[in-house]
Amino acid sequence: MNKAAVPINLAQLNQVGVLCTCFNLRKASRIVTQFFDQELQPSGLLVTQFTILVAIAIVGSGTINELAQGLAMDRTTLTRNLKPLEREGFIQIEPGQDQRTRVVTLTTAGQNTLAKALPLWQQAQACIVEKLGHERWSTLLSHLSATTALVSQI
Repeated sequence: MNKAAVPINLAQLNQVGVLCTCFNLRKASRIVTQFFDQELQPSGLLVTQFTILVAIAIVGSGTINELAQGLAMDRTTLTRNLKPLEREGFIQIEPGQDQRTRVVTLTTAGQNTLAKALPLWQQAQACIVEKLGHERWSTLLSHLSATTALVSQI
């Protein structure tokens, strides 16, 4: 038996596109991600992979849970994103002291790839800052940090 469709208020839906925090942050994120992916292409990394390698390099080595928490990612999503990095030999994942934990470490190949990608990232970052202007860029970072802090408390 088919149920009748519930009428949709197009005016309300249009407001979602204009006012929805999540919709607009994700839209901006997709556009910025595409730009950084294009700029990082010569390194063979996507910006999502680059940021994961950066996080691992900063920590030195850490558990998947620690990395997921630091990157504000779901553990399952991070694990899925680590697989290609492990397959390429950029990271090594080994059992931790507790058999339930896995420790992630950057390999020499990962360090070399990160070193190749870093100047490409710097170029992309400088382009974004230049286009936005330093003041707007600083304000954007400040607002994003405040948003992250506030929403994580909800």
